[in-house]
Amino acid sequence: MDVSLTLENSYSEDVCIMVDVLRASTTITVALEKFSEVIPVTELEEALNLASQKEVVVAGERGGATVKGFDTGNSPVEIQRFCGETLILTTSNGTRILGSMKGTPLIGSFINAESVALKALELAQDHIEVVMAGVNGRFAIEDFLGAGIIISHLQRSCTLDEMALASVLACQDIGKVEKSIYKSLSAANLCELGFKKDVEFCLQQDISELVPVYQDGIIRSQM
Repeated sequence: MDVSLTLENSYSEDVCIMVDVLRASTTITVALEKFSEVIPVTELEEALNLASQKEVVVAGERGGATVKGFDTGNSPVEIQRFCGETLILTTSNGTRILGSMKGTPLIGSFINAESVALKALELAQDHIEVVMAGVNGRFAIEDFLGAGIIISHLQRSCTLDEMALASVLACQDIGKVEKSIYKSLSAANLCELGFKKDVEFCLQQDISELVPVYQDGIIRSQM
C-alpha cells in the first residue's frame, strides 16, 4: 500500500483523507456526534437556499469569522450546542476541497487520527492519498502536522512518499507540534477572532472514533 501527501489537489481514485485541522475536519467529526449528516457546500447562497427548503442548522465561516445570519460558525466547540438531522456547513477551505476528490473521501484530524487511518487501510486497494486543505491554496503547517499524525498510524503497513515521510518525522515531538500550531497564522487568526478554545480543542488526539465519509454530496459517519 502506497501513501502520498498532497496540498489541495487530489489525484487518487482510491482512498483520500482530507485534512483541515483548523477547523473543518474537526468540526465535521464533532458534528456527527449530534447530527445524522453534514452537507458541505462551497457558496453561502447555496447554504441559505438549502436551509430555506427544510429545517436544518446552518454553520459557516469566511476568513475564520462566523457568517452573519448563520446559526453558528465553523466551530467544533460551538457546534456541540446544536443537534438535529442535517447540518449545512460552508467553510473557506475544507468543504471546497471535498468536492474535488476523485476517490473515496474520508475526513481526518487530530481528534480521529488513528480511527481514520485504520478505516483508510480497510477501504483502500493500493493507494491512500492524504490531502492537506491548506489556506486559500497556500501551505498550512497545522494540516501538514495533522497529516503526519494520521500517517504515523499507516507507516508500518504502507510505503510512504517523501512528503508523507517528512510529515511523520515532523511529528516526533508532540510538544513542538502543538507549539508550532499555536504559532501558525491560522491559529493566530482564530485566537484574534475569539476562538482560542477551538484551537485547543482541535489539538486533542484520538478523542473520537468517528470517521466521516463523503459520498454523493453528503457526509455521514462510520465507526
